[in-house]
Amino acid sequence: MRVLYVNHTGVVSGGERSLLSLLGALPDEVHTLVACPRGGLHEAVEAMGVPTATITGTAGSLRLHPLHTPQAVGELAAAALQVSRAARRHRADLVHANSIRAGIVTGLARVSAAKVVHVRDCLPPSLVSTATMRLIAATATTVVANSDYTASSVRALAPNASIEVVHNGVDLARWDPERIDRARVRSALGDAGRRGVLLGVVAQLSPWKGQDTAVEALELLCSAGVDAHLLLIGSAKFVARATRFDNEAYVARLRAMIAAAGLRDRVSWLGERDDVPELIRALDILLLPSWEEPFGRALIEAMALGVPIVSTNVGGPVEIVEQGREGFLVAPREPAAWAEAIRRIADKPEEAAEMGRAGRLKAQTQFSLDAHVAAMLAVYSRALA
Repeated sequence: MRVLYVNHTGVVSGGERSLLSLLGALPDEVHTLVACPRGGLHEAVEAMGVPTATITGTAGSLRLHPLHTPQAVGELAAAALQVSRAARRHRADLVHANSIRAGIVTGLARVSAAKVVHVRDCLPPSLVSTATMRLIAATATTVVANSDYTASSVRALAPNASIEVVHNGVDLARWDPERIDRARVRSALGDAGRRGVLLGVVAQLSPWKGQDTAVEALELLCSAGVDAHLLLIGSAKFVARATRFDNEAYVARLRAMIAAAGLRDRVSWLGERDDVPELIRALDILLLPSWEEPFGRALIEAMALGVPIVSTNVGGPVEIVEQGREGFLVAPREPAAWAEAIRRIADKPEEAAEMGRAGRLKAQTQFSLDAHVAAMLAVYSRALA
């Protein structure tokens, strides 16, 4: 089987990490080519020894704009032409678009191969969103959603889409708590690692990811005498003017909020890191405070490492976390409720340890990378048939 993978950006975020995991676990009989813009993803794919083709990227939002929209349309059209050429050169049997924008590119491309479009985001209802999903539904052999929640979002905009749900998977060997010296990692974190409760958010810095809720919950905990510290792992990756949110302004607001609350010595800005498994393993609790979350890759990573979770109850996390078993599900933007959920875990170490064990077991039985690869190969077989 010859598969062309298409990604609309060279920036590595959650969807790109999932793609890299899939590429690294595919069997030898799958011959791959990855078409993406220059950037971190392109470099990571080449480092794996996987062939690449460079295409035009786009940061265009699905909001209409007199300047950004025509530019985005031009970028998508150019990328579609490049994908058409890459598919012919690779003699692709199947094209796998790794995002909604890549799905637009693949839909516009003139290729005879089967088309699988991976939808990892939930679009807000609008004329443009509806037109986008209907284009994808009309041109894709199969739409893959990363959760039932995402699939419902697709169906709401494109009822005739042929949809299959495939949850993300985690490499259980890399995300193995037994290979990480937790005490050593905590020691390397300095004062942060010596706190009574170490919290962390692993996500791009963007308003919808809810780091501000985590900061507000931290303020409440510290005011109540809890010796807590928060690690912010990630950066404002998408900063082009066409991006939906002004992420740089959001980071500035976060810094001002932390300073005003007197929490500068209680929050560590770690940025992009290569040692994310080690950092998560060092945590007492992983937080995922998004407004809504299509899946929540950090959740299955924390579960694989035996770390309890407090997560948003909106979106895919409801399909991952069982309330009170691997952690707690809490409504977004309610810092008092988040602080209470954190205390419920932190105050009962034995129950927290049991949550960690339950998380590892669920990662092993439901969210392994092997299971994810098998599910994707089954999707490919049905699409080709």
